[in-house]
Amino acid sequence: MIDAAHAAQASALKTPVRVSGPVFFISDLHLTASMPATAAAFERFLRTRAREARTLVILGDFFEYWVGDEELADPFHQHIASLLADVAAGDTRVLFMHGNRDFLLGKRFLNAAHATLLPDPTVLEADDGQRIVLAHGDALCTRDTAYMRFRHWTRKRWVQRIFLTMPLRWRLKIAQKMRAESEAGRAMSANVAGEPRAAAMMGDVAPEAVDALLKASKTSTLIHGHTHRPQLHHEPGGERWVLSDWDFDQAQPRGSFLKLQDGALTVEQVTA
Repeated sequence: MIDAAHAAQASALKTPVRVSGPVFFISDLHLTASMPATAAAFERFLRTRAREARTLVILGDFFEYWVGDEELADPFHQHIASLLADVAAGDTRVLFMHGNRDFLLGKRFLNAAHATLLPDPTVLEADDGQRIVLAHGDALCTRDTAYMRFRHWTRKRWVQRIFLTMPLRWRLKIAQKMRAESEAGRAMSANVAGEPRAAAMMGDVAPEAVDALLKASKTSTLIHGHTHRPQLHHEPGGERWVLSDWDFDQAQPRGSFLKLQDGALTVEQVTA
């Protein structure tokens, strides 16, 4: 029997989302009121560079965590939604994909932000006919069996419904506890490769999962985030572009977006 999630994925890969360029791709901003410099950099990006795009694609982990659309009552989240809605009103289409931190983001936020939800993965088709497969990236980390078990259960609708019946303050405490444990793990990790701490504890994608997705989508270009290891990889089945996370609250600020225009992909830096 075919699992419903796998059936939905197969359907999404067969039906491309058609977009007009220029297309900007961003991921892993991990927005939170406790990182004001990163939030300010994103606001400047939306008020300036993002206006050049016909399509803005957000590939997950947009927020540090999201425990339900009641979070829209928070002024910080209201402001972020209104910024996106303002961009959308200016003739830039906003497309959003869930990440592992914000997969509970729902219709109330999407409506407030004037954004459209994309399934993970999705095939995008540009106006010149170029096809690209998009993913957040966590589903490609198949060698991390503990995380894949966690992901399997937390993506089940009935599990999410149970969690969302909890009082908001309980959900927030759970998310904050998980975030604190994650930060503690990053601080303890030996960063011998000189990576940002966020990347040091992040699992990388499995080559066989990448190959399978490129084959299933019948594309030769994959764009994803999640790993916080921005780079262009040349895989056996094609190109794999990894998006940067954003962090302008550290001593070494970082953040960039990937731009698709006239059939070419280029990385452009975001200014602090």
